[in-house]
Amino acid sequence: MSVRSALEITTITDPGIVRSFNEDTIATEPDLGLALVADGMGGYKAGDVASGMAATIMVSELKRQLRETTPTENNITEILISSANRANRAIYQAAQASPQHHGMGTTLVAAVFHDNRLHYSHIGDSRLYRLRRGKLKVLTQDHSILHEQVALGLISNDDAKTSHNRNLVTRALGVEAQSQCEAQSLVVEQGDIYLLCSDGLNDMVDDANIELAMNALQANLPLTARQLVMMANDNGGHDNISAILIKVLAPFPAIEASGGMLSRLFGWLK
Repeated sequence: MSVRSALEITTITDPGIVRSFNEDTIATEPDLGLALVADGMGGYKAGDVASGMAATIMVSELKRQLRETTPTENNITEILISSANRANRAIYQAAQASPQHHGMGTTLVAAVFHDNRLHYSHIGDSRLYRLRRGKLKVLTQDHSILHEQVALGLISNDDAKTSHNRNLVTRALGVEAQSQCEAQSLVVEQGDIYLLCSDGLNDMVDDANIELAMNALQANLPLTARQLVMMANDNGGHDNISAILIKVLAPFPAIEASGGMLSRLFGWLK
């Protein structure tokens, strides 16, 4: 069974109620089991430039590097990091070269499903969740001032929900010359549902209600995605809202290097 047929993927993005344009970018490549969400920031429409660059470069680099090497448990996380580093350099250089883009950057959460494992990278406060046997778990830790304050005991979880520091990230692609993206991997199980999202969702909808919606509607992923966006907008819709839902339908194989499955997948690129 191919990765494409082993995963059900649905995507959604919405500007929200308050903002007039959408600075989020989402991308999927089902044949690679690849999905990502980038949430741009910085100046009028500079954020969508940063998130668009991150998505384009990440997808291009992942395609190239996965094609040129034999993917393994260890090197896929390395490929995720090196792809993020390349995107970081390009965004940083573009921001330095253009006054209208100065200070732009983007958060990122990216996932690659390979050989019954999920490899993921993230920077900033875009999140990856997993719903397994009815329980929702956050797999990423926000790179944000608020998360650091909670971790240090300077603010309670309840106070964090109304803090003015909710959107202040401590890391993002493109804001510094060097990226501080993190990457990890884990074994997936049949029936798992993974949610990649921008903070426009989890800032407006708490984890308990995300879990409730995913459990109630998991038989229909497009409906689940629409429900999550509606809940965020009903609660204020203060930011752009983007989500990718991925359900593991069956075990899936490794992607082979050139001469095998991977070369067939990318034959059209030659």
